Amino acid sequence: MQIDFPPFVKKILHTFERSGYQIYIVGGVVRDLMLNRKTNDWDFATDATPEQILRLFPDGFYNNQFGTVGITKEGEDKTNQNLSSTSYKPYEITTFRTEHGYSDKRRPDKVAWGKDLEEDLSRRDFTINAMALPASKKVIDPFCGQEDLKKKLIRAVGNPADRFSEDALRMMRAIRIAAELGFTIEDNTFQAIKMHSDSIKHVSWERIRDELFKILKSDFPDQGTMMLHAAGLLDYILPELVAGIGVGQKSPQRHHVFDVYTHCLNALKNCPSKDPLVRLATLLHDIGKVQTRKLTPKGIVTFYNHEIIGSRLVKEIADRLRLSKRQKDKLWVLVRWHQFSVDDQQTDSALRRFIKNVGVENLQDMLDLRVGDRLGGGVQETSWRLEKFKKRLEEVQHQPFSVKDLKVDGRDVMEILKIPSGPKVGEILQKLFEEVEEDQTKNEREYLLSRIKEIG
Repeated sequence: MQIDFPPFVKKILHTFERSGYQIYIVGGVVRDLMLNRKTNDWDFATDATPEQILRLFPDGFYNNQFGTVGITKEGEDKTNQNLSSTSYKPYEITTFRTEHGYSDKRRPDKVAWGKDLEEDLSRRDFTINAMALPASKKVIDPFCGQEDLKKKLIRAVGNPADRFSEDALRMMRAIRIAAELGFTIEDNTFQAIKMHSDSIKHVSWERIRDELFKILKSDFPDQGTMMLHAAGLLDYILPELVAGIGVGQKSPQRHHVFDVYTHCLNALKNCPSKDPLVRLATLLHDIGKVQTRKLTPKGIVTFYNHEIIGSRLVKEIADRLRLSKRQKDKLWVLVRWHQFSVDDQQTDSALRRFIKNVGVENLQDMLDLRVGDRLGGGVQETSWRLEKFKKRLEEVQHQPFSVKDLKVDGRDVMEILKIPSGPKVGEILQKLFEEVEEDQTKNEREYLLSRIKEIG
C-alpha cells in the first residue's frame, strides 16, 4: 500500500516515537487511506497520557475527560479550540483507554487509561474503523477490517448489540458509511440495529441531524434513506415521510405510478444538487399529499394544497432537527413553492411574483428540486417549456422588482409636489411601480417625473 503522510503527520509520529511512546493513526482515516479517498481528519491513539502529550506539544489543548488532546500545525488558527466543532478540525490524539457503562447511550460513565492498542481498538464501532497505522505503514488489523473493505461490508466490532448500546448513534453511522461508500451492512450488525432502533430516542436531535445530513450528502442518499426505514430508524426521525408508504397517486390524469414515499425517494435520488438541505427539501416536498389525498367519483386522485400542508409539516421537522432559522426558512420556501407552473404563456408579472416568493438566491435550488421531482415521477428531466421558463427567469431578473428599482425616489416626489415625507410619498411611488411592473419601458426618469406631477 502506497501511502504518503503529510509533513505534520510525520512530525507527530516521529515526535512520539523519539520520546519512547507508542503512536498510531487510527479510525476512519486508515480506512480512507486504504480506499484512496481524500481525508482531512487525522486521528491518533497513543499510550502517552494527556499530560505527557501536552509536554510534547505545549500548544495543544485538552478540554474533555476522554483523553483526547487537540493540536494544530504552526500558524493554524487556535481560537476555536472545540473538539466537537464541525467547522474546526484539529489533529486529535487520544490516550489508549477502556470504557465502562453507557447510561446515556452516548458516552462512557467511566474511562480508564490503557496501555494496549488492541484493547483500545476493540471499543471502536466497525471493523473497517478499527485498524491502526504506525509510522512503518504496516497495517494493524485485529478484527479483519481489510477483509471487510474488500467485501464492501460494514460489520460491528465484536457483539453489535454491545457497540450500539455504547452509542446509539452508531446505528445511523453504519448506514451513513454504507451510503457514502456504497457498502452493505453485515446481516448480524443490521439485525442488531433493527432490534435496538428504539434507543435512537436517547440521542440528541443535533447529532441525529448531523448524521442525517451526511447521509443526504452521500453518493447514495436514497439507499441510505431506505436503510433507515428498513432498520426502523426513519419512523422516529421522519415519520411524516414514512406515512406516504402506500399512498397511491396513479389515476387517469396523473403521470405518477409510485406511491408518495417511493416518489419522494426517487426524487431525492435524481436531485442534481449536492446540498443536503436542498436534498432534504426534495425528499420532503410531497409529504403534504398524505393529508390532502382525495378520490373523486370519477376515480381521479387529487392533492389540492398539498404544498401548503407540506410546508407546515417541514417547519415542525426543522424544529425537531434543530435547524437554524435560515435553514428552516429555506426548507419552507422550497416545499411551499415547489408546485410552480412552467406555462410558456406566463406574464412577466407572474414570473416576478414567483421569484419574489422563492428568492433569487433559491432559484437554482428550486429548479434542482423540480428536476428531481420530474425524474422521480418517471418524466424526462427537462422539456422545452421548462427550458423556456429558465430563460425567462434570467431575463425577468434584469427588470425592476420593487419600488427601490424605480429611476425616481421619494426625494423627487417631495421636491416636485412640495410635500414633506409621509404616507403620500409612498403611495405615489407604489402607483408608479405598478405601472412599470406592467410595462417595463416606462421605467424612464423623464416619464416618471411627469407622472409624479399628474398623479400628485
